[in-house]
Amino acid sequence: MAQFFRIHPENPQARLIHQAVEIIRQGGLIIYPTDSAYALGCHIGDKEALERIRAIRQLDKHHNFTLMCRDLSELATYAKVSNQSFRLLKKSTPGAFTFILEATSEVPRRLLHPKRKTIGLRVPDNPIAQALLTELAEPLMTSSLLLPGDEFPLSDPYEIREQLEHHVDLVIDGGFCGLEPTTVIDLTEEAPELIRQGKGDFEGFMG
Repeated sequence: MAQFFRIHPENPQARLIHQAVEIIRQGGLIIYPTDSAYALGCHIGDKEALERIRAIRQLDKHHNFTLMCRDLSELATYAKVSNQSFRLLKKSTPGAFTFILEATSEVPRRLLHPKRKTIGLRVPDNPIAQALLTELAEPLMTSSLLLPGDEFPLSDPYEIREQLEHHVDLVIDGGFCGLEPTTVIDLTEEAPELIRQGKGDFEGFMG
């Protein structure tokens, strides 16, 4: 049975953030708010928690997982970023974008796309997500809370609790945070490629 924390969306309570991060460090799977929609999150090194995410979302081995990072310097530890890409990233982070980049050796192999050796990375513009990442002091392995057959991610914390309280260890209620997933941009080639249009403004990113 999952725990249920109500965390203030603008001023997250430090005590609850600390407790949430302890759950992550102990191998727990959490649901937390971001700047686009609710997401599943676990420790980057926890294989069992990752498999739980695969089971909940019914994902195949080709799914691109995402590392949620505090800032650009942390992102650059886990991905190979060219000077051109860095300039684009700098003006668009934090924000509702996920960037596909070539991973560095810091990323566990099981998180990588099996053929391309890429990883999704993003820096969220959400006080709760940022507080979790600051307390954790490393990226959070994450995946959108989009259940099989659903068109949109779950957005109501009470509905999330009702459906998933037996499948995760913690649900964070941070209020309504939206239905749109992130905009996904592939930065592995010379020209950025739009993979999925979501909340982030691709035209603004390119401009």
